[in-house]
Amino acid sequence: MAGGSLMASYPDDLLNEKQRAGTPALPPPLDWLYQPGGGGFDSVARAYRGYEQRQLARVLRPAVPVRLELKAADLLTFTAIDGATPVLLIPLDDRGHHDFQALGLASNPVTTVGSVEPGLESVASWYRSQGGNSAGRSISGNGSNGRNNTDVNNTDVKNSGVNSYDGKSGIEFTAVRVFDASTPAGDTFIVRATAAVTLWLMIDPKLIYSAERLQGGGMGGAISYQHVPDDVTTSVLPEPFGDMRDEFTIPRGSARSYTLNAGEVVQIIDVEGQQCSDFMAMNARSLDAGLERYIDSTATRSMVRSAYPMPGLFDKFFDQDLRPLLKLKQDTVGRHDTFALACTARGYEERGFFGHLNCSDNISHAYQPYGIEARPAWPAINFFFNSWIDHADNRIQSDEAWSRPGDYVAMEAMTDLVAVSTACPDDVDPINGWNPTDIHVRIYKKNTPVRHAVAYRSKPDSEAILTEHSAFHERTSALTRHYAVARDLWLPQSFEATRAIEEYHACRQAVTVQDMSSLRKFDVLGPDAQTLLQQAITRNVTKLSVNRGVYALMCDDTGAVIDDGTLFRLSEDTFRWCCGSDDSGLQLKQLAEKSGLNVWVKSLYSAMPNLAVQGPGSRELLQRISFTQPTVTSVEQLRWFGSTIARLHDREGEPFHLTRTGYTGELGYEIFCHSQSAVAVWDALMTAGEDLGVTPMGLEALEMIRIEAGLMAAGAEFGPDIDEV
Repeated sequence: MAGGSLMASYPDDLLNEKQRAGTPALPPPLDWLYQPGGGGFDSVARAYRGYEQRQLARVLRPAVPVRLELKAADLLTFTAIDGATPVLLIPLDDRGHHDFQALGLASNPVTTVGSVEPGLESVASWYRSQGGNSAGRSISGNGSNGRNNTDVNNTDVKNSGVNSYDGKSGIEFTAVRVFDASTPAGDTFIVRATAAVTLWLMIDPKLIYSAERLQGGGMGGAISYQHVPDDVTTSVLPEPFGDMRDEFTIPRGSARSYTLNAGEVVQIIDVEGQQCSDFMAMNARSLDAGLERYIDSTATRSMVRSAYPMPGLFDKFFDQDLRPLLKLKQDTVGRHDTFALACTARGYEERGFFGHLNCSDNISHAYQPYGIEARPAWPAINFFFNSWIDHADNRIQSDEAWSRPGDYVAMEAMTDLVAVSTACPDDVDPINGWNPTDIHVRIYKKNTPVRHAVAYRSKPDSEAILTEHSAFHERTSALTRHYAVARDLWLPQSFEATRAIEEYHACRQAVTVQDMSSLRKFDVLGPDAQTLLQQAITRNVTKLSVNRGVYALMCDDTGAVIDDGTLFRLSEDTFRWCCGSDDSGLQLKQLAEKSGLNVWVKSLYSAMPNLAVQGPGSRELLQRISFTQPTVTSVEQLRWFGSTIARLHDREGEPFHLTRTGYTGELGYEIFCHSQSAVAVWDALMTAGEDLGVTPMGLEALEMIRIEAGLMAAGAEFGPDIDEV
């Protein structure tokens, strides 16, 4: 099974047996790729590559527009995974003109949306960055190509009186709507591009938020889309972060050295999935001084207090002198190895694979032009290597990598570096899925904006959703730097001025405000909505009145708890399920399909941020800021698990869904609002509650309080790995 001769020939001018670490770094004219001779992994006998099928489907979420670059003959398939969810298509040619004919949609009815609608600001920002402006100037000149083009025009978008937009002048886009409020889940719509076009996709903003839908339900929803290029051999790589200085592919079984300047970002991409890549970086300034200072795994683990860095506060790789070399900005896998060495010749020999390619020798050869001393074993960082130490023994174990096609890590260089990356040749155990494939590397120019993020997946084969800041981050970030990942969001762990203990006592004695936006919200609507929920949860839904809620469990066929949450009845046939996991949505959809029910299950993802207002002073605080119509329940009248629709201060204020619920055991309420209302709601609470001792609270204090209150949490008191007895 050996993949080729370990002993390969090299150019004479690169060989120098006397080169040692004491000589200054001598960068070669180009980044140098070491690819073993003798056929290696490119021999005819080993002509297999990666997964047989790639996962091309992506999810379009509420208020998160997506841009696609289509070429002629590309195919695009839309699937209504939730149903009853219209999606808008905005095609623009290279001059900034609408081009519906490029998608064969020239005769379809159109609608207009303004850039102040939810999510449209990112489309308008991109349009301006390409050379367009609010006066509708084309992106690269004027004129028409004769294909039903329409200019993007300026418009004064007025305050609707329902959604509290800023009312500023903005760009008006024309769009074609695909699917409607009656579309059943599972329906598809297919278009093929006849010319190159930039296509923006978004869930119809009118479905994302309005006072009417806030009360009546039916908000949100998602669709999936699948872009199949006409050239099916094209690798599906993630969208670049920005301007690249360089990019290259490292063929399987090889290694490549390259330089990184301080401030540049390197992105290491697993092209086919389940492929490990050893990485090492040397401090270039130390090399010039005759010293080898490189990533030290032990130093790094000690400094970050974990097996390896993660995006956030503890995100850095350190050298032997405890100086940071790189910081990890994004990681879509979250499973790597810093304990084992890069694979070695000895390791293969002791298993009977003599002369097998190995990463340690590949790294030594790739580093040779810089005068870096060769090593029989390199202590590299092995990205995507799935290793762990079981709590029951003391052995390092490994299995197939968790990385999917297109997964990556992105790191920012904190000093000038000489780096090397490999595409591991190991085909004798599971770490590369028994099938070594390529690694792709991108190097971005200094100051390329890359936010801290990890990947969230609702199920193992779902696409990666990068963590984002919640709608309240503008205010919470001024009070703390301590955030933790909560599903697809960063939420505060505690606040600098108080920390968890003071926040705990504030909730017990006064009033606290906590960002709980990572809760999952599903609107369940249709003639069979009650029937579905009666099957799905452990409560008698037929006894639930409109504007009332109930705590319930959701179980599988064996009786195991899948999730817990609160169900609110918004109307006769409309419910809102607020819960902790996307598994709830999957279970509801599966039950509906299995039983053939006429119902829609629409996910709001993080499009409806929410705050928990908890503590003895919570009622008085909400009375100060809430206006309710005479036709709905007032704050004073809200009973336990009741809900109502309120506005900030008066009838023209920001609308929000107010419930008397919580996760603390104290008197408490929860506010569900629109992202554009979030800052105003936060400010109103903090201003009105100053004399009540209102205190922001984080996840650490909540964990203490909910345990004392006897409230369950997934992964602690229930879950697939928890003994609930």
